[in-house]
Amino acid sequence: MNLQNSTILITGANRGIGAALVHAALDAGARRVYATSRSGRPPVDDDRVVGLALDVTDPASVAAASEKATDVSVIVNNAGVAARQQLLTGDLEKMRLEMETNFWGPLLVTRAFAPALARAGGGAVVTVASVLAMTAFEGAGSYAASKAAAWSANDGIRLELAGQGTQVLTAFLASTDTDMMSGWDVFKNDPADVAAAILTAVAEGADEVFVDDDSRTTKENLASPVAIRYPDLAAARAR
Repeated sequence: MNLQNSTILITGANRGIGAALVHAALDAGARRVYATSRSGRPPVDDDRVVGLALDVTDPASVAAASEKATDVSVIVNNAGVAARQQLLTGDLEKMRLEMETNFWGPLLVTRAFAPALARAGGGAVVTVASVLAMTAFEGAGSYAASKAAAWSANDGIRLELAGQGTQVLTAFLASTDTDMMSGWDVFKNDPADVAAAILTAVAEGADEVFVDDDSRTTKENLASPVAIRYPDLAAARAR
């Protein structure tokens, strides 16, 4: 898909990967970028950037945004939350918020804007998933489950939107230098690199993009036995 003169809507655009996506969209030649967040404040002062209030967990807010941004040709479901909860002992309300934001949010937004994409000749839907959509991590089981659900939903959406010519892209990435990962002393992707990889994948018409080595390796290992995918499992069982 040619992003030159496109109109791109990005959720969670006020910071982190979302803000980086706004800059990347401008660099790619977008005619207009709807930078959405709950506050509606855009992350950059540019005539091509339109701040738009959008809470992806609120159906009324999503519907209102879709009535204002009727010229969208690309939507990027980036808004997300990580509550870092154990599945068996975690706070259920925080876990439900993860599912509302990470699964239901992208689904609501895609449903609302699919007609606009059809009018644009097909366009594209991007959902920012996570390496944890493909693997579990103790201490973030609920987040992993919500991202796995988003991945599965995007596969279904791809089938349902194929008839109108809409590209559906799922982006997988490991730790990235955002507020969500603050305090974690691990290697982190640069949000600018993540945003550039995602929009390059859109331009190439890809179905999936694996932004870093961690996500690529995890995808390659999906068919491996559980003991290979989770090498610490044997030690945990022995405790």
